[in-house]
Amino acid sequence: MQPRTPCHADPAAVEAAFDRRVLRNALGAFATGVTIVTTRGPTGADVGLTANSFSSVSLDPPMVLWSLSRTSSSIDAFRDGAHFAVHVLSAEQVALSARFASKVADRFEGLVLERGPGGLPMLPDCLARFTCRMAHQYAGGDHVIFVGEIVDFHHAARAPLVFHGGRYGTLLAETASLDP
Repeated sequence: MQPRTPCHADPAAVEAAFDRRVLRNALGAFATGVTIVTTRGPTGADVGLTANSFSSVSLDPPMVLWSLSRTSSSIDAFRDGAHFAVHVLSAEQVALSARFASKVADRFEGLVLERGPGGLPMLPDCLARFTCRMAHQYAGGDHVIFVGEIVDFHHAARAPLVFHGGRYGTLLAETASLDP
């Protein structure tokens, strides 16, 4: 068994211990859902991006988290924002995910939006949507971890968009369920 690297280890030593591409491929073995996270920038511009680093945190109070690279061009808008929205995408929304993952100048151009707190851009017709008040921000290595308290949410019965191994996919549902 390889010894564990302590959290306070020198980043250069950690980088030498792991090939980044191999590590990225191993992390990509974990299938995730796909989200678009949006906020309103300080100038009033709509800001949004595709992210798969989304997770529930707590039911009481209701909280979720997601993370963003410190080098993202959108980092300041999210750091300074009072609210954000997480849109969980359905299997039919691959093109929307690709749009918000691209470098296109205005990812919102031509989209019909709803508005949340503070003018927050809200995408309609998603599998689920969580409107959040910014609760906490934490340093997470080369990322910032954003924790939001859910102030509103919507959910629809649709198939989820899945991301695994660098590719989009769909879920093949089993006949058995974990629900009692």
